[in-house]
Amino acid sequence: MNELSKKTFLIFYRHSKPYAKTIAVVVLGLIAGVAFDTYQPFLFRTLFNQLAAGNRGAVAQMLDVVWKIFLIGGLSWVSWRTSQFALNFYEARVMSNLLNTCFVYLQQHSYSFFSDNFAGSLVRKINRYSRTFEDLADITFQNLSQTILQIGIIIAVLFLYYRALGGIVLAWSVAYIYFNYRFAKWKIKYDVARAAMDTKVTGQMADTVTNNINLKLFNGLTRETADYQRLTGELFRLRYLGWNLGQISETIQGALVVFLEFAVMYSAVLLWQRGRLTVGDFALLQAYLVQIFTLLWNFGRFVRRIYESVADANEMTEILLTPHEVQDRPGATELIAGKSGIEFRNVIFAYGDNEPVFKNFNLQLGAGERVALIGPSGGGKTTIVKLLLRFVDIQGGEILVSGQNIAAVTQDSLRANIALVPQEPILFHRNLMENIRYGRPGASDDQVIAAAKAAHAHEFISRFPQSYGTFVGERGIKLSGGERQRVAIARAILKNAPILVLDEATSSLDSESEHLIQDALKNLMRDKTVIVIAHRLSTIMQMDRIVVLENGKITEQGKHEELLKMEQGTYQRLWEIQAGGFAGA
Repeated sequence: MNELSKKTFLIFYRHSKPYAKTIAVVVLGLIAGVAFDTYQPFLFRTLFNQLAAGNRGAVAQMLDVVWKIFLIGGLSWVSWRTSQFALNFYEARVMSNLLNTCFVYLQQHSYSFFSDNFAGSLVRKINRYSRTFEDLADITFQNLSQTILQIGIIIAVLFLYYRALGGIVLAWSVAYIYFNYRFAKWKIKYDVARAAMDTKVTGQMADTVTNNINLKLFNGLTRETADYQRLTGELFRLRYLGWNLGQISETIQGALVVFLEFAVMYSAVLLWQRGRLTVGDFALLQAYLVQIFTLLWNFGRFVRRIYESVADANEMTEILLTPHEVQDRPGATELIAGKSGIEFRNVIFAYGDNEPVFKNFNLQLGAGERVALIGPSGGGKTTIVKLLLRFVDIQGGEILVSGQNIAAVTQDSLRANIALVPQEPILFHRNLMENIRYGRPGASDDQVIAAAKAAHAHEFISRFPQSYGTFVGERGIKLSGGERQRVAIARAILKNAPILVLDEATSSLDSESEHLIQDALKNLMRDKTVIVIAHRLSTIMQMDRIVVLENGKITEQGKHEELLKMEQGTYQRLWEIQAGGFAGA
């Protein structure tokens, strides 16, 4: 078992510790049930010996044995049912806790983590994780523990009463278990490969479903189908191979079972010939052999399922063991925004091993100042927003909000003081009331509606049959781009944070809607420190300051009129291109 698998078991163990009393009930019920089931054949041995004696006057004694068989059977039934009900509670509770653990830890991963992973694959890994625990708990308590305990008792009894037969069964059991263990351990590499391919297939499906519109726009169905069939073909090969290996294992097990039954019965007949076994002993031996065959026949399958399940779980364990890229420092304090000035001081930042986006970058915004960031794509505008929100961490320098280093405050308190309206708003598949209220969870319906009116979203919302109860679809797909934008603006208005970031906030609006939104944005920006990113220069003319970013450096800054006067300046050139384009049109 590799280190990752060991850590998977360790995580499951930690989640199980709080339920030690429940586990004790499961184990005690299991031990009692096995003990009663193992004792029952002795009663049948006595009954068959009485029947073989042919003494019809001993009916009362026989019926007494029958009553004992009934009593032991009842006690066995109670024991197993008690154990099973306790196991049901234990499994369901721990599975729920595992899902919660995975949810919280996953959501705390950084922006870049989610950029690098398919959403569908992550969801599948989480679901498989809890199901893996269920499989392992079932196998451990219902199968392996019962098998080991019951076979141990049976072999001990056989050694006590029939030493030679006990030796045969013991040697056979050791060989059988060793073969299954070695085979399952050898097969694990194929199970890991199958689990990884299953994740790839899920990720490919999720990616194409999310981008279904692209398949239609670019006639990509044929290409995507070919890629998907290639992946499912490889998944078929790995599944088919794994299942065939399982069948090979069961074929060998079947041969071992036939051999054991022959060896035991052959030896038993010889012992009977010598007068050392009775008819009742044959009934006892047959009952024990049936129990052993039933238990051990599935033993190999249980061991293989353990390895297969752990292979499924290891992918999620790896995520749980991956440190969060962006973390609060020990002792991080709450951000006290107050007059929320912002300063980027000697900031150094690069994505991974790529060339730095910023080298000793400096930018200062006064409290209540409205600053627009413009420039060619790739200049660092959006990166500034990510750094301010701590979606990623800088490698050098400081970012200050109200004089406080954002690396020394909690992420939650930082983001509570910033309202972001992104270029492509993503909405929950919930109703409009819930989506807008997400900006301030405790807001009343009237406050939500007031924010929607300020964002000019109330007009289109009120036209829906369910009004604010309308569900917007996954990622807000049922709304137009402009409608999603206005919902996002309403959410920011409701949040009413001291810092406002508008990342192309009006890019999806038509001219009429943009005109309406501009009024809402003016009200929204009042008394706030504002960062506006826009390519449409007409939306930033009224900003207090315009900053031109090129290749991670500030090349120009000033008011609209001042920048237009800079000969051969970037802002002047961009303005002439846009103004000329509109005039030419």
